[in-house]
Amino acid sequence: MIGRDLPLLPTTVVGSHAIPSWLSLVREAGGDRLGPTDLQEAYDDAVRIAIRDQIETGVDVISDGEMRRTMFIRGFYERLTGLKPLPVPRRLGPPNYDSHCPYEVVDRITAPSGLGIVDEYRFAHAHADRPLRVAIPGPVTLLMPLRRGGPYATEDTLLADLTSVVNRELRALVDAGCDFVQIDEPNYVMAAGKHRVARAGAGALVGVLRAALAGVRAKIALHVCFGNAHGHSFVAPRSYRALYPDVLDAPVDQFLFEYANREMAEIELWREFPSDKEVAVGVIDVKAYRVESAEDVAARARRALDHIAPGRLWLAPDCGLWETPRWVAVSKLRSLVEAARLLRRELSGKP
Repeated sequence: MIGRDLPLLPTTVVGSHAIPSWLSLVREAGGDRLGPTDLQEAYDDAVRIAIRDQIETGVDVISDGEMRRTMFIRGFYERLTGLKPLPVPRRLGPPNYDSHCPYEVVDRITAPSGLGIVDEYRFAHAHADRPLRVAIPGPVTLLMPLRRGGPYATEDTLLADLTSVVNRELRALVDAGCDFVQIDEPNYVMAAGKHRVARAGAGALVGVLRAALAGVRAKIALHVCFGNAHGHSFVAPRSYRALYPDVLDAPVDQFLFEYANREMAEIELWREFPSDKEVAVGVIDVKAYRVESAEDVAARARRALDHIAPGRLWLAPDCGLWETPRWVAVSKLRSLVEAARLLRRELSGKP
């Protein structure tokens, strides 16, 4: 069981790691200049590098860096049936959330060959010497770029099929040996005014999550952030308060929330609404180019310790590091790990 052999205040990541510079060239070249063997070799090497970066910085629970994924959730739509790509709304100017392809739903959504995450896990597990967390997009977040149509008369029926896709992938992950799964649901707060289920409140969101996790026997984390495409948050207000207290009923073992970029705003909600579940607190600002010192990170963590018991607190970046230059990302992880060591000494009373 993950957690038994971990130190106090375990350090972890959210999912994505910084992209090696050469991998950007590989993606640009794509199938026009590279064959499938070339691409697989490049992505295999990138995963090895992401794992090695995390091991060398001393992170306690790592990921595969999501090197094979395209922009968080974008690559998954290529694995789904029933979708028709629509024109990109805006191609000129700074890239942002309106610079990517939306999809019209024209038929029943299925994933005949899964989402590919099981193969990602198998490769990463063979190269990891410590606990591994595997992130998978939640069904509400998979709704983000979809324009309802086809056989779906209501959002609820569309969401039900997305939930089934996620549930099947989760069950397959567990069957492959994965024991720590992270559900990414930034859409809980990013699209509160867009989707009916989000407007219905946290209780409805938890109900969808419960269905997605049915029969999944693993340690489960729920990650909710405010977006990070091109280093930007989404248009929704950056507040978690509307999720409380219903979100605490989520059938998960750990919450992973963004705080550093918000100057630790709303960390006090964990005292106002007590829970016995773990909280992985974002204490690294992934949207900032500046590298925090270990003391900067420790100061944020001390704020968290005012409201969360040490035995339940984990330390993490706010979000994935895929928009962060690699040298900055590695430096930030070093500060994260050193801050945890500093705080462990403080809490133990040992020099």
